[in-house]
Amino acid sequence: MSDPRPIGVFDSGVGGLSVLRALRAALPAEDMVYWADTAHAPYGERGDAYVIDRSFTVTEQLRREHGIKALVVACNTATAAAIHLLRERYPELPLVGVEPALKPAAQLSQTRQIGVLATRGTLASAKFRALHDRLADQAHFHLQACDGLADAIERDDGERIAALCQRYLGALGPLGQGGSAIDTVVLGCTHYPFAQATLQALAGPSVRLVETGEPVARQTHRLLEASALLRPMGAPGSLVLTGNGSREALLGAARRWLGPIH
Repeated sequence: MSDPRPIGVFDSGVGGLSVLRALRAALPAEDMVYWADTAHAPYGERGDAYVIDRSFTVTEQLRREHGIKALVVACNTATAAAIHLLRERYPELPLVGVEPALKPAAQLSQTRQIGVLATRGTLASAKFRALHDRLADQAHFHLQACDGLADAIERDDGERIAALCQRYLGALGPLGQGGSAIDTVVLGCTHYPFAQATLQALAGPSVRLVETGEPVARQTHRLLEASALLRPMGAPGSLVLTGNGSREALLGAARRWLGPIH
């Protein structure tokens, strides 16, 4: 059995394209619909009630207009605030969220000193605190809220991206491989992989940057397979890019970060 309906993917803007990139690589035969809620971005600097309301609204729209068979919440803030409520309201819909990759980072770190760059909303969430507390005996996590960085990436403002990356990496503490230096940095927002080259240049080659796209893609594949919803390999699946902001800006970001869009 298989199901030809598309997979829905949403974020507050273009950051979730980093997750979409991993999904398309892992599930090339699947049709996908990406919804950018740009008119209401950034989620990371909003309250939980606002993010929950937007998450329900976008999910309803994806179900009504596109008949999605599964949903990937490609936003750390929306996952933390709303995914448990989405699961309650839509028990029949396979749902995958994202969370900062603290566990993979703890497995990789040699110094047991890990930096976490994330939005203020993610770091303040109960879901993140629970994740952090579960792993607190495995490593020391240096948490840094990165106000403005997702917005700078959204606007493709290279000068501001570089300045903010430098500020927030510097605030984490010493980076490197020796002694008590931070040797691993978690990119805890789906926007941040699009600043990875800048972050890596500033952090240095000995510091490992960890993001969440590939684990999310693997989990989506497992859920679809377990529910007999996975499409067999064949022709490449289609991609619909939609949302409530500038279509040209969304297409421009997709071409910049995903390559040619057909």
